Amino acid sequence: MTKNLKLNLKNGFLILSMVLFVASCETDEGSVFDSPFSEDGMNGEDGEDSVDTPEIATIIYNEATPASNLMSAMASGEIGSAVPGRVIFTSDVLTQKRMYITQNISGQGEMPFNSFELTSDDLDKALKADGSIDLDGATKKEIDFTFSLPVPNIDNGSIEYKFWTTTGKGDFRDASKRLALGIGVITVTVGTGNNPAAEVRTFNDIKLFAPAVDGSTETFFSLLNKEVYKINVGPEFRAFWDFGYYFGASGVSANDNASFASTAKYDESFGFPVDGLEPDAMEDDAENETLNEAFFSTSTFLAADFDAIALSGELDIVITSTNQKITNLSVGDVIEFVDNYGKKGLIKITEIEAGFNNDDFIVFDIKIQP
Repeated sequence: MTKNLKLNLKNGFLILSMVLFVASCETDEGSVFDSPFSEDGMNGEDGEDSVDTPEIATIIYNEATPASNLMSAMASGEIGSAVPGRVIFTSDVLTQKRMYITQNISGQGEMPFNSFELTSDDLDKALKADGSIDLDGATKKEIDFTFSLPVPNIDNGSIEYKFWTTTGKGDFRDASKRLALGIGVITVTVGTGNNPAAEVRTFNDIKLFAPAVDGSTETFFSLLNKEVYKINVGPEFRAFWDFGYYFGASGVSANDNASFASTAKYDESFGFPVDGLEPDAMEDDAENETLNEAFFSTSTFLAADFDAIALSGELDIVITSTNQKITNLSVGDVIEFVDNYGKKGLIKITEIEAGFNNDDFIVFDIKIQP
């Protein structure tokens, strides 16, 4: 009896001790069954990385210590998922006013990334009109954002995200424009990571109207996002415009008829200044505003040749001309062009409503390298 009593008391004491231990560990802050690693992936006070926490693809740009910069990072992802990516940009000198992000899926070309599709607990994603992230609410000298980067529906290939900041209005196609810090690149691979051959980008049934003096007609086209623009929409979109349409009526353009001109040479070619094209003196940094050039030439391609073009490499034969306008266009014409950023392409004219009235127009298709 004495022996059994001692065993029962001993077992009871052990059970009570375990209950008290668990109870003492279960607080509002967590549970004994929670992971021993903190939310930042660090193990205890020693600061050792948790082997259970996935590594976050991180790019670092510190202007003061360039030797320690990490300008590229890799991650792997699965279709329909998202991967974390971290961006740390620090400067003691420059003020970062905007962040630009592009996405390149399967090597098919860099496109402005819709920042509203990114999720980040670190960032108030107020956007500027051009789609860049407004950093006015952030610490401008140092930013540290962790994004959730989406993985689109591709079986194999890569998704390349580029990040940079600017001191003012920048350009999605030219990161050097008012560049503050960057460019950092996070590449997400899916499957083998091998991209297919790049295809041309194709835009069909683009319709531009003869210009109105007040800039209220859809006269300019953007090869970046295949949008047509009214000239008076404001300065945020000037970097998007590549070329415009006009129909010569008098003055220097009297004999031009249906014509295209680059944004940079549009006023000069058309002969009549259009409101909203040239920067206003009251605009921020107006003296440094630049407009896109584009170079045109008549092609030996026929309409059927245009239709057959499928891959980017097939447009390598296009040669850059020195002409920033092309005139007297007719239905069926095929035009070669090179844009401000070196991309080569073809334009096929499909319809013209001749005239200089605001409801007269031209319709065309485009194929351009990504």
